[in-house]
Amino acid sequence: MQTKTIDYTIFFLILWLIVFGMIMISSVSVYPSFKVTSLMVASGKLEEPNNHFYLVRNISHVFLGLTTLAFVAKTKYTVFEKYSKHLFLGSILLLLAVLFIWVAYNGAKGWINVPFLPFSLQPVEFAKLGIVLYFAAYLKRKKAVISDFYNGFVPYMWLLMAVIFLLILQPDFGSILLITPIAIGMFFVAWGNMKHLGLSALVAVIFAFWVYYVGKSWVSPKVSYIAQRVDNFLSDNKSAIQNQSINFQTKQGLIAIGSWWFFGLWFGKSVQKFGYLPEVQGDFIFSVIAEELWFFWVLILLTVFWIIWYRAFNIGMQSEDLFAKYCAVGIALWLLTQTFVNIWVNLNILPLTGVTLPFVSYGGSSLLALLCGIGILLNISKHANQSGSKVYSGIGMFRDKRSL
Repeated sequence: MQTKTIDYTIFFLILWLIVFGMIMISSVSVYPSFKVTSLMVASGKLEEPNNHFYLVRNISHVFLGLTTLAFVAKTKYTVFEKYSKHLFLGSILLLLAVLFIWVAYNGAKGWINVPFLPFSLQPVEFAKLGIVLYFAAYLKRKKAVISDFYNGFVPYMWLLMAVIFLLILQPDFGSILLITPIAIGMFFVAWGNMKHLGLSALVAVIFAFWVYYVGKSWVSPKVSYIAQRVDNFLSDNKSAIQNQSINFQTKQGLIAIGSWWFFGLWFGKSVQKFGYLPEVQGDFIFSVIAEELWFFWVLILLTVFWIIWYRAFNIGMQSEDLFAKYCAVGIALWLLTQTFVNIWVNLNILPLTGVTLPFVSYGGSSLLALLCGIGILLNISKHANQSGSKVYSGIGMFRDKRSL
């Protein structure tokens, strides 16, 4: 038996996150908006500064994203399977393009300008979706040999390493932290050999240490910045804070989180958003959410994410079509990994990565790519096998019967 409608629980929870994010952006972006519009006045682009620059742009992002979501959700997911190779190659070409026609933003060079878009395009956000789609198609196509080292594991890892290499060239350490567990998780769900996964984990650890030690002695900023971020993460160097170097953002984020007490300062009363916490509307919006709102609201936010993840995983596990299964699980892993990486950076559990909080942080490319993924997930939910209303838990959440 097939469902006739999409999973409306996920749909309305995503809408809740978007509206919640817009409300928080209206609060946290007052000072950054005034600052950037003041610069625009000085350059003759505006007549007077305002406090709603980022909010207005976020509204345009939301409108474009929801329009795209509606279109994608109406498109049969098999269309994306058919063109998964083209979408993957397109995302690779975008990652190559950013190496030559990049646009810098606060020192980072991960954007390109595209006509008619209300924001600069960040190719890596769409590469995440391209990877999920193509790897899902690959795992379905190679299901008979996926546990074979040379025919299943090695080609899969070569594809992943090609993407990681392009991200190293940018460099984009945060996206590597996201894409790697997504790819490994999908391989695990597809019954990849556990010994092969263990070997890949060992190689990843060795490679990480190699990059760190090379970065310690290499003058190239594309490599040395990773070692610098790790060093600043591991140390409490007071001069790094005074000079507003790499870990200054994390320290200010921790001050915001630590000042909330239990009830918070309440909405609109954050202190850190007034110039103390850089990128407050983006990477560090969670810190101000914790600073302003009651702890209960933080729990609600995390609960909403958890429900979306759980239902997305189950949509995958209930799907009889292997592409739908792996694609839904990949999208769920994308949301799960990106959410945890963002929050862990805010809590100083991970070094700075530049990763946004899904659907809440300001960011046009991130929001558009995520809503495309949700649109595909909702379409898959229409065709998930609901016989017996089986709900997966435990190891069954991650590995279904091999007969599928």
